[in-house]
Amino acid sequence: MNGNGVIDGEIVGLDRVEARIEAFDWAFARERADEIAAHWARISAGKPAMFNGRVMLQHRGAIEDGVFHAGYFEADYAAFMSWRDFGHPGPVLRNGFAMAALQAVDGAFLLGRMGDHTANPGKVYFAAGTPDKEDARPDSTLDLAGSVTRELCEETGLTLDEISVEERWTAVIVPGRVAFMRPVAVSWSAEEARALMLERIATQAEPELSDIVIVRNLADCAAYDMPPFMTSYLVHIFGRD
Repeated sequence: MNGNGVIDGEIVGLDRVEARIEAFDWAFARERADEIAAHWARISAGKPAMFNGRVMLQHRGAIEDGVFHAGYFEADYAAFMSWRDFGHPGPVLRNGFAMAALQAVDGAFLLGRMGDHTANPGKVYFAAGTPDKEDARPDSTLDLAGSVTRELCEETGLTLDEISVEERWTAVIVPGRVAFMRPVAVSWSAEEARALMLERIATQAEPELSDIVIVRNLADCAAYDMPPFMTSYLVHIFGRD
């Protein structure tokens, strides 16, 4: 078990996620500011869509009786990207983000391929985003459930009345990350849903996604550049089914 109360490599079913925004002194951001600025300049060069906004990172987490209790703090996106690319230095932190595990009526999953202008070009995974100030509630809790639907609708063009969201979660825990997967369903076949989303993405001024990918089984995963946590989740789901 690591320093923030969860175990790397675990995939855990959850009833809910309780996340709170707290004060936290992140020494990495203070002490390596010059390195962070230089790294950001390198990775954002020629990518005007990459914006150094404020994001929420997880500094503590524990699972108890089906509930994931987490504490988050606010940081610059540039510092987060540097921390990720430098190998997660310092005390244990995580990018604790929510993802819409989007599934068509025929059982296939629908994932997005990130555009070349984004921070993760070519990567294939469910619609998601690192939590930010838009996800903060007035009582200092973090609305990860709202992040699921907001990111999905923004990236794919789907609307709230076209999706069905389950209450349960699955946490995929890896070094530096915990992906909170929430099942989301649409009533179309995978091909129909893909065609609709691509049609809507084509009308967006600055789309994040370059394609929608259909995954029906584990063999399909090998054809795409997926982060390990994404592959782990699909292995877990297909193995269970």
